[in-house]
Amino acid sequence: MPTTYTFKTMTSPVGVLKLVAGENTLAAILWENDDPKRVRLDTTIEDSHHPVLLETEQQLNEYFAGKRQAFSVKLNFAGTEFQKAVWRALLAIPYGETRSYGEIAQQIGKPKAVRAVGAAIGKNPISIVVPCHRVIGANGQLTGFAGGLAAKSCLLELEGSGLKLH
Repeated sequence: MPTTYTFKTMTSPVGVLKLVAGENTLAAILWENDDPKRVRLDTTIEDSHHPVLLETEQQLNEYFAGKRQAFSVKLNFAGTEFQKAVWRALLAIPYGETRSYGEIAQQIGKPKAVRAVGAAIGKNPISIVVPCHRVIGANGQLTGFAGGLAAKSCLLELEGSGLKLH
């Protein structure tokens, strides 16, 4: 039987976000113009009063206001074991810091899997909370991001990483 997810939308400095929860965990944060094939979820129904979604929205608002550097909502990663390893590595990147794809590949013990790491990061379902925006190219340049490079730059500037894209 397919899982039913609930969602609510919120306005943020990086556009409208779609917050998606399972029963008692956060399953996804999707972008306004997200590719529907990037994160595939079963049936979703709108519920603007779901406690996980309300807590996520509150924590995101605190983050955007510069009052929160870490999130405490319970996460539910839906992906392969490799993807989950990459996403857990993203959670270890400190606020205001960046890592390259190669550094993430090294961290998970797969130093030659840089391209696979990039693909897994591209499928990260829980944007912002699982900070894929903190991953940049080896040359220090901003690279692909589901929310767009302007959103990635905005998030990095908010965190004071020193990287700017204008």
